[in-house]
Amino acid sequence: MTMPASASTDSLVHHVNRSPRHETAWIECGPADGPLMIFVHGWPELGILWRRQMQYFSHAGWRCIAPDMRGYGRSSIPTSTTAYTLCEIVADMIELHDALGADAAVWVGHDWGSPVVSSLAAHHANRCLAIVNISVPYLPDGFALSSIVPLVDRALYPLDAFPLGQWDYYAFYNEQFDQATKDFEADIRATFAAIFRRGSPNAVGQPSPTASVRAKGGRFGAAHRAPDIPRDESMMSEHDFDTFVRSFTSSGFRGTIAWYLNDEANIAFARSAPNAGRLTLPVLFLNGLWDPICDITRSASGDPMRKTCADLTVVSIEGGHWLPLECPDRVNDAIAKWLDEKQLLRLT
Repeated sequence: MTMPASASTDSLVHHVNRSPRHETAWIECGPADGPLMIFVHGWPELGILWRRQMQYFSHAGWRCIAPDMRGYGRSSIPTSTTAYTLCEIVADMIELHDALGADAAVWVGHDWGSPVVSSLAAHHANRCLAIVNISVPYLPDGFALSSIVPLVDRALYPLDAFPLGQWDYYAFYNEQFDQATKDFEADIRATFAAIFRRGSPNAVGQPSPTASVRAKGGRFGAAHRAPDIPRDESMMSEHDFDTFVRSFTSSGFRGTIAWYLNDEANIAFARSAPNAGRLTLPVLFLNGLWDPICDITRSASGDPMRKTCADLTVVSIEGGHWLPLECPDRVNDAIAKWLDEKQLLRLT
C-alpha cells in the first residue's frame, strides 16, 4: 500500500491496499493528520461519487477516504456471488481502516454503502465516531427482502398488484441474475445516462418503476438495454461520467449485482451483532423526499431505525435517490451542521 505524508485538499490521490484476502482501491484528500471520514458508495457507484463531499470536508480539516467497494472499479472482483456478503464487505472495510491507522472514524454511506456502515457500527462500534446513512435507513434485522417488504406502503402498492412493492427489482436480480447483468452491460454509457438522473416531485405518490421490473422482463423491458438518452449533465462532470463508463466497461456489473444475492447470510450476520444491533453512537439519516424507493416519509421503512438508534437525527432533503450527486451542497451542509451539533466537526 502507498501512503503519502500528506494529501492535497483539492486533488484526489489514488491508493491500493492489499491483503491476502482482498484488494481495495481508494482515493484520499485532506490533511494526513486529520480525523478520518470514510465514504462508502453503493450501487452502481465508485469512490469518485463522493468528490464534492471529500473536497468540502477536507477543507474543514478531515482526512477523507473513499474506497471502490468489492466488485467495483480497481478493487477485487471475486467470481463467486457468495463472496459479496456484508460480512465479507465489512471485513474489507476493517482491513482498510487498519491500514489507515484504525482511529475511530465518521463513516458515511449511500445506498448499499449505508448497510455497510451500519453493519460496521453494529459489530465494531469502537471503529466509529458516528455514522451517516444516506437514502437507505438502518435495518437491524438485515438489509434483505424479508426485512424491507413488510415495511412497504400498501396504500401505494396493493398486495395483489405489487406483492414486493418497490423492491420488485431486488427479486428480479435474484431470479434473473444473468439477464440483469447482460441488460446493464449491453450499453454501459446509456445505462449510466438512464440511472443517474435527478429526482422529481412528480414521483411522489406514484408507484416506482422498480415495482414492475419482473413483469417487464427487466429494468429496460423487452429491449434489454438502456434507452439512448443524453446524460443528466447536472449530476456529475463529463470527466467523472466517462470514468464510470470506462470502469464498468472493464469490470462489468456482475460483482455489483451479486450484492443482492446474499439475503440469508446477511440476515444471519445482522442477527449476530451485539445488543441486537442497537446503536448508541450518533447516527444521521439523510432522506430524499422524492426518492421513489427509499423515502421514509411514505412508508414504515424508517421505523426499525428509529427504534434501534438511541441518538438519531433525520434530515429530509428535496431530492431523489442520488443525493450526494443531486444535492451536494445540502448534503454537505446537513452533515456539517450535525457534526457541529455533536461536537465532531474539526475546523481549520
